[in-house]
Amino acid sequence: MALTLAEADKYDRTTLLRGVIDEILKVSPLLNVLPFSTILGNSLTYNRENAMAGATWYAVGDTWTESTPTVTTITAVLKILGGDADVDNFLKLTRSNVQDLEAEVLLAKAKALAYEFEDCAVYGDDSVNVKQYDGLHAMIAAGAQQVNMGTSTTGAPGTLSALDTLIDLVKPGKPDLLIMSRRSRRGIQKLARAQGSALATTQFGKLGSPVLMYNDVPIAISDFIVDTETIASNRYALKTGGACSSIFAVKCGEGALVGLDAGNGITPELVGSLETKDASRWRVKWYCAMALYSTLSIARMDGITSADWTN
Repeated sequence: MALTLAEADKYDRTTLLRGVIDEILKVSPLLNVLPFSTILGNSLTYNRENAMAGATWYAVGDTWTESTPTVTTITAVLKILGGDADVDNFLKLTRSNVQDLEAEVLLAKAKALAYEFEDCAVYGDDSVNVKQYDGLHAMIAAGAQQVNMGTSTTGAPGTLSALDTLIDLVKPGKPDLLIMSRRSRRGIQKLARAQGSALATTQFGKLGSPVLMYNDVPIAISDFIVDTETIASNRYALKTGGACSSIFAVKCGEGALVGLDAGNGITPELVGSLETKDASRWRVKWYCAMALYSTLSIARMDGITSADWTN
């Protein structure tokens, strides 16, 4: 059974690890809803559905024809995400009457892991950096599941019509999240206010934070979707060098977009005392990746400039 980090947190009795997970959920909207599947070994080979099987009507005595979905065999490899954190023994002893210094150091490292996961979830590409897993941009094939706001290498303002098209590209049902930059959210809000309406709000994630909604889909802000993207040939090309941004519509869960890990989740590990410092070292690590089981579970709207949104 695939569980989100928030759900898995309920089964963990370690106060320290619960604090680490809470800190990660605060800074990562995707990790609030992304379920994780445990895989044995260091990789998972699965069939990604490209097109559904067909069905038709038959008369009595007709010859029946077989129809199967088209799939692509994908291998997702677990990657190692982590970092070391040193806790000075003197400061731990003299400052812990105010706060637990060791816990605070680990929470800061957990936040760093969340930031790095979120960045890789958008821009990761193992063909560029083999140490990373493929993120959302790399998972979207050329000419598929995309709404481009520009022409050739030039971006254009976002439109609500294009945003509606983006939502409709995710099947079946609606996406679980619209992931965008703060600039894109401001553009949508500005247009809504100009038309005398306001975006609805809902409670979101384990911590119950209020978020805006568009067309009944929560808007999740990612500070790692940049506004400096470059487009080429009417689609996203590079993270930097331009003035464009992207919005992702994402459906999470079995048969859609899921996270992968080795079963032990995010693990704080005490390495021990250091020889050359009066300190102890902790290692916070995570063997993780993402898998996309259906190409229809994610879609991208790219080439969005800073100009005012329209209908």
